[in-house]
Amino acid sequence: MSPHPALTRLLLTVIALLSLSALSASAQGEYIICSGGPALRKWEDLRQPAQQHDRWWGNFVRTARVRMQELQKTQPRGTTITWLVYRDSYLRRAQEDRDPLTAHVESVRSTYGINLVWFRTGEDVINYINQGGGSISRSRQKITGFEYFGHSNKYCFLFDYSSDIYATSTAWLHENDLRRIKSSAFARGAYCQSWGCHTGESMSKAWKSATGKPMVGAIGKTDYSFMHLRNWKVALGAGARWSR
Repeated sequence: MSPHPALTRLLLTVIALLSLSALSASAQGEYIICSGGPALRKWEDLRQPAQQHDRWWGNFVRTARVRMQELQKTQPRGTTITWLVYRDSYLRRAQEDRDPLTAHVESVRSTYGINLVWFRTGEDVINYINQGGGSISRSRQKITGFEYFGHSNKYCFLFDYSSDIYATSTAWLHENDLRRIKSSAFARGAYCQSWGCHTGESMSKAWKSATGKPMVGAIGKTDYSFMHLRNWKVALGAGARWSR
């Protein structure tokens, strides 16, 4: 006895809907926020007061957190928001401040449901972009956005500027390394921006060449001071402008 035609149609409809649902879930993207670390006060206190960086440890944490809260409201439902954070600088500054800073960072993950990924090198960042990690597979989830909060110059992201060594960095992502990034890791129309200084003067061009995606970057300096007066938004320094 053959199945009733109406029942057959119902079963086929259910199967089609389940297939579409699975396809939709696998097509959801990932938006990556990357935070470098703060300088140590013992180094920055050697500078003139007007030239000091990171009097507060959380410059690149609070701005990133506020941005991730915005993304949770504006990105398509099901988008994974991943936060890459340079761990070593926060461990060093925690000892100096006598404050469990990594626990504060981890509280953001717990409170806002963020996918937190600690990293130690520029290679770690490249590998995560190319492959994903944990439950994230780059073959299934493409990157719909990438934004960087931290120290930088025109050629690279400086993840630990003035943390391990005074006024320099031992962990970075240089524009010459960007050629190892797979452009296929990014979704069509992915948005990219650096909130660090000087990125638009050279690195933005190298990023687009490597990934095929424009990166908004500053010509000149960005300003992380007095952010509590402007809703934790990064500003441009005097005479600076945004560029692609």
